[in-house]
Order: sequence, then C-alpha cells, then structure tokens
Amino acid sequence: MKTNALFLTLILLLLLNSIPVSGQAGLAGKLATLPAHPRLLLLQGEEISMRKAIEADPIRNKVHRAIVEECDKLIDKAPVERIQIGRRLLDKSRECLRRVFYLSYAYRVSGQEKYLKRAEKELLAGADFSDWNPSHFLDVAEMTMAVAIGYDWLHTALPEASKVKIRAAILKKGIEPSMDAKYNSWLKASHNWNQVCNAGMTYGAIAIYEDHPELARQIITRSMETITLPMEDYNPDGAYPEGYGYWGYGTSFHVMFNSAIEKLLGKDSGLPQNAGFLKTASYLLHMTGPSGDCFNYSDSGLKGDLQPAMFWFAQKLGDPSLLWVERGRLTEEEATAHTRDRLLPAMLIWSQGINMAAITQPKAKSWVGAGKNPVALMRTSWTDPNAIYVGFKGGSPSVNHGHMDVGSFIMEASGVRWAMDFGVQSYESLESKGVKLWGKEQDSQRWEIFRYHNLSHNTLTVNNGLQRVEGYAPITRHADNPAFTYATTDLSAVYKGQLTKANRGVAIADGQYVVVRDEVETSAECTIRWTMVTAADVKITSANQVELTKDGKKLRLKVQHPAQVVMKTWPTDPPHAYDAPNPGTTLVGFEVKMPQNSKGEITVLLIPEGAESKAASRKIAPLANWPK
Repeated sequence: MKTNALFLTLILLLLLNSIPVSGQAGLAGKLATLPAHPRLLLLQGEEISMRKAIEADPIRNKVHRAIVEECDKLIDKAPVERIQIGRRLLDKSRECLRRVFYLSYAYRVSGQEKYLKRAEKELLAGADFSDWNPSHFLDVAEMTMAVAIGYDWLHTALPEASKVKIRAAILKKGIEPSMDAKYNSWLKASHNWNQVCNAGMTYGAIAIYEDHPELARQIITRSMETITLPMEDYNPDGAYPEGYGYWGYGTSFHVMFNSAIEKLLGKDSGLPQNAGFLKTASYLLHMTGPSGDCFNYSDSGLKGDLQPAMFWFAQKLGDPSLLWVERGRLTEEEATAHTRDRLLPAMLIWSQGINMAAITQPKAKSWVGAGKNPVALMRTSWTDPNAIYVGFKGGSPSVNHGHMDVGSFIMEASGVRWAMDFGVQSYESLESKGVKLWGKEQDSQRWEIFRYHNLSHNTLTVNNGLQRVEGYAPITRHADNPAFTYATTDLSAVYKGQLTKANRGVAIADGQYVVVRDEVETSAECTIRWTMVTAADVKITSANQVELTKDGKKLRLKVQHPAQVVMKTWPTDPPHAYDAPNPGTTLVGFEVKMPQNSKGEITVLLIPEGAESKAASRKIAPLANWPK
C-alpha cells in the first residue's frame, strides 16, 4: 500500500511540474469558492427554473415526460453488470451513464425517493466493478462521468457509507488510471478520445473536489490545457474530420466539459476560445438531409439523431435557427425515440431561454467547410420534404475513422436517398474475426474491408486500385448561386501514380437536378470506373442511361459525356466472411478507358422526375468555367 501511495505521489509531482505555475495559481484562485453540491451543470435550486421552463413549453415537457417514464421502467431492472465484449466495456459504461443521468434528473426535478434509491443502486453496482477497463479508456471516461453526476446530484441525499464507496471508485477506478502513461495517450490525441476522456476525468475531479482538492485542480487544469488539441481540428470552418457520428460523440462530450467548467467558474472560466469550434454547429445543422438521415461518410451510421449539444451552441451564439433540425425531430418524432441518448437531460438544461415554437429556418441553403476532411453541403429548401440535397467531400483516408471515400457524394430528391454511403461496420464484428481494423498504412487490412475502400463509394477507381492514404483533396471552389450551386475538389493527390490530374465538381443545377463532372489527365493507359451506390431498383434503359425506382419515385442517371459508354451494375455481396451484408443495394456505373498522356471528362446527370426538359437544355461547362 505504501508503494502505491509513493508511486501516486511521484506521478502527481510530475503532473504538477508539467502545468505552468500561473495556470495552477489562477485556477486555484477560481476554485477557492467552489459551489456546494450539486455543482455539475445544474446548481442547487436551478431545477426550479428548469421545472418552470418545462411546464411552459410542450416540446420540453414531452422530453421531460419521456425521461421520467424511462426512469419508471428502470426501477425494477437489475443494475448494469461488468460484462466485457472483446476489448470494450463501453456499452455498459454508456448504459450506466444513461441510467444515472436520467434517474438523478428525475429525482432532482420530482424529489421522489424511488429515483434516488434506484440511482444509488446503479452507482454502488458500478463502484463494485473490479475496474472500469482502463486499457480502453473511453470506458473509464464514461463510467467516471456517470458516477460523478450521480454522486454530485444526489450528494445531499445519499447515505454517508454509499458516498464513501462511490467517491473511492471515482478516485481509484477513474482518476488515478488517467495518470498512468500506460493508459493516457489520449492526452496527446486530437480526436474524440481526447474530448471524451478529458470530460470524464474533469467530472470526476469536480465531484470529489473537497476531498482531494490538489489532485482535482491538477486534473481540471490538465484537461483545460490538453482539450485544446482536438479544438484545432475544427478549424477553420467547423467541419469535424470524423464525420456526423463522431461529431455526436466528441463534440457532445466537449460541450459537456465546457458547460461544467462554465457552471463552476462562471463567465471568467478561462476556457480556450476557438472560432472553428463555435462554427461547427452550422456544419452539423447542414449535415442532415430532408429525409432526416445524415451524410454518413467515414465511420458514421445513417440515421440522424437529436443532438443535445446543439442547444448549447444555439445559446452560446444566440442563433435559435441552428435548432431547425432538432426542433423537427422533437415535434415530428415520438419523444421515446430519443431516450437512448444518454445525454438527453442536458438538452433540458441547455434549452432554457429558447422559444422552441419560434425557431425559424436557416437562411443559408449551402455550407462549405475546409480542414482535414472538407465537405460541401447543398440543398434547395429547408421546408420541402422533396427538396434536393447533396453532400460532397474531399479530404483524406488518413483522418481518424476515415474511409477511402474522397470525392464521394450522397444525393436525395423526392424524399428518397438515391446516392448513398454504406457507412460504418460494427468494430466488434471485424475485431472478433481477427481483422486488423485500425492500421492506416497503404497496405493495411483496413482497406480490404468492403465498406471502407473506394470501389464501394460514389467516387472514381483507377485500374481497380486504391486511393492513396497519404493523399489529400481540398475543396477548391464553391458558389451558392440558386441557378448553379456547386463545389469542386482537386483529387490529384489521392490518385497519385494512377492519374496525373483529377478534379471533380458536384452541382445542383437550376434547383432541379444534380451534375457530377470529373476532369482527368493520364500519363499511362488506364481504366477509370465511375460508381454510385443505391438502394433503389436499377433498370438499364440504354447504353448511357439508368432508371432508378424507389418508394414509387423515379430518378434518371444519364451519362452526358463521354458519348460512348456501357452502363453496368456490380453486386454488393460481401467478398469476405468478415464483411457486413449489404442487402437491397447495388453499385451502378460504367468504365472509361483512357489512353496514355490524354485528357478526358466524365459528366453525369442525376435527374428527378419532372426535371428532364430542364436538364436536356443545359450544356455543362468545364469546371474552370463554373460561375463564381
């Protein structure tokens, strides 16, 4: 025991030496008048004003009732057990966070003992886990946040013996492992691990502050300094490199961190400011199509979700229109559809002061963001369910959770997603079969997974080869002209060694149809394959045209140039035993043979019903002549 204590003391000294003295002194001063429990997100007595806001607003009231009803279902359920799946305990940590946050909320708002007792049961069960799986530290982070919220929010009502046990678990199973170099490489990461783990550790430190003030100050200071790393990835415009799904993870926990620090320290919190981070709410807003599904590039699922963090951004920026999509989800969907979100109670905290009924549609119909994984997002309307929507990306396969999807696009019209992305495959389904999923080298097994390589995305493939992992494609030009909204990207570096030059532009023309144009140059003879993934029924109607049918709607895919092509389809059957099935989908496209030292263009039109005459009358200009 003495050896462990000595080791911990040495670690604390090393940590202290890594923090600037001015930072320690400044934070120590700010924390000198720490609020009493509860102090995380919602101070003592603030639930009164929140109750009034809930009672006054039908939308908030619907969410509140769904949370309370979910808590009632939990009363007789057994607590979460420590059952690890592969290398992860994460699903158990997440469920514990959901249960504790919900139950603690229900108790604070209603004062009913049944929620307190059930939350205490969950907290003690989690505290009894042998550990919180520090080898996969996301598990520790979410578990620490869960137990910290319960400990803090229920502090005045919990029996002393329970508080001792829960407090010890936060320290020994949460905070102390975060100080071990074997487990804390996330401190130097710029992706979601940094955000989630720093948030979890900060919640733990705030919860047990009075018992371990020096350690807590160190943890909070460390988080405030190292969480700046992922903030840089939002620059310059807010495009989150890891895509929609991981925006919902990394950014949400970053906001949980910010909100806790702001509540603790007030306006003079010392939180680092970053323009790109504050702009990211616009990115997320535009990432959802009229169908309600998201642009699911990289490791993202298809279904869009309610994002509580958007309410924090709307408050921070004074822009309720950022909540247009969230309001739609809350009014059009059952509230129970959102009760799988473990952070849902935070939405009721962050939405106070926002008139939900008065949220207006956004003014801009397109959004373009540069950065590590640049994207362009375009639509013809925010209110028409049949509007055209296009998501188009550049970037690199090398980004965290990236796929070989550079140059890929998705497209909706008439309420149907015609051009789709397969999105993520369950990590455990691959890891359990021995797949080395996380390699990023050019010859990594990651790029053999069907859903991850370029042959199964809506982009180009040259000689059946793979995109270059080290390549990067910027958004080069874009314009938000109602008659021709577009973006272009330079794909040349992604096809290094395969093509001399490659540029792609995607446009919504005349507000009625979509143009995809590629301009390429070769140094050697090659075959270029153009593909699009669709869940529609595919009928080849001529050498250069395909009719797609889905949900009683139709769309025509027409190759305008080159004049001589042969339309094809390819199956999406999994080539390996470890690949996920892709039922009801087809790859449609064609191949173009290019001689050496040549230049060529490929122009494809995606034409919804009723737009045929308009599409037939326009000749598509070279990319360089697309209007600014």
